[in-house]
Amino acid sequence: MRKPFIAGNWKMNMNSATAVALAAGLAKELEDVDTVDIAVCPPSVYLQSVAAALSASNIAVGAQNVYFEGNGAFTGEISCDMLKDTGCSYVIIGHSERRHVIGETDELINKKIAAAINSGLLPIFCIGELLEERQAGKTNDVVADQVKKGLAGLCEERIQAITIAYEPVWAIGTGLTATPDQAQQVHGMIRGLLSELYNEDIAERIRIQYGGSAKPDNTSELMAQPDVDGLLVGGASLKVEDFSVMVKAVA
Repeated sequence: MRKPFIAGNWKMNMNSATAVALAAGLAKELEDVDTVDIAVCPPSVYLQSVAAALSASNIAVGAQNVYFEGNGAFTGEISCDMLKDTGCSYVIIGHSERRHVIGETDELINKKIAAAINSGLLPIFCIGELLEERQAGKTNDVVADQVKKGLAGLCEERIQAITIAYEPVWAIGTGLTATPDQAQQVHGMIRGLLSELYNEDIAERIRIQYGGSAKPDNTSELMAQPDVDGLLVGGASLKVEDFSVMVKAVA
């Protein structure tokens, strides 16, 4: 049985005081939850203060990005060891905003995933199709290609560190959400692909989150699908009440 995993991606929001206040509020509100894995991913400049606020809680901390080199002349980048030093357990890799706004390639994402696993971080590996790709009937092809390229070279042991997050790009920040059936269709396809790339046992162990305007109103319907193992939450993770309601609904 895969343990549900709900993670909040705070994106480029908050300041030092509001980040700590949100973390403290979630720690208090969710202190009795033990049937769901929970993480929050604040902006990198607030990782250390948020991790300190959550140090005695059941909520893990993740970063929104990482670089694949260990150190050196890479101005503006952050290494895996630096993230671990701030208290991070997870790191989001390959989010659509990194792919389509910043311009990250599948090859770069693959290097980041490998580096994160090698360092002991747990990647949340994001994949998803554009609206025009879905309308053209290319969803499965696009998502499968991203999975294959992102996981290239990872052995059976290392792949088990990963959580996959399916986030249809057309549903991120738009208020649109994939229907439960649409989410399940893609999640089921991903699990089948993992079985082909590795084996059925590993495919059954890997958690696949849904992301894309996930909110309190659609949490239960999405999580009722057999291959939806959690949620990667954007806007709703910025409010203690909304995010707590979602976690408790899953718990």
